[in-house]
Amino acid sequence: MRVRVDPNKCQGHTLCNRVAPELFRLREEDGHSEVITAEVPKGLEEKARKAMRGCPEEAIFVEEENGN
Repeated sequence: MRVRVDPNKCQGHTLCNRVAPELFRLREEDGHSEVITAEVPKGLEEKARKAMRGCPEEAIFVEEENGN
């Protein structure tokens, strides 16, 4: 599974970082999110999905292994 943040959509709500600080960090200059590692480590898959579902700007994308 892979995760990414669209920097053009992210508005810095910080919800993803609160849900999954292991996957997302906030940039110091503007508070917008960026992915720590694109490949989601085992055991953090549901946190990645929860962060995607909770993003008000729909800026987070999760790509499952089967191509979804």
